[in-house]
Amino acid sequence: MASDIGMAARWYVYILRCSDNSLYTGVTTDVERRVREHNGEGVKGKGAKYTKAHRPVKLVYQEIVTSRSEAQIREAQLRKLSKIEKEKLLNT
Repeated sequence: MASDIGMAARWYVYILRCSDNSLYTGVTTDVERRVREHNGEGVKGKGAKYTKAHRPVKLVYQEIVTSRSEAQIREAQLRKLSKIEKEKLLNT
């Protein structure tokens, strides 16, 4: 979020590895907080429905982007990748 001094939020695109080895992609301004929420920690009901059924999750990838819209565009690009393509990305 923007601070009182006008500093822009830093957005991230992230990939989580779920307990069944599936991959989940999302966007946030706070990766650590979001991973905790996906694992059921913190505010109740804030994790994604998908990850709730596939806990625990582990952060395996993150990218910094310049805006929410850029993050959402990149998230869509990553979601379109096959599992093999995502795994290659994770190993680079």
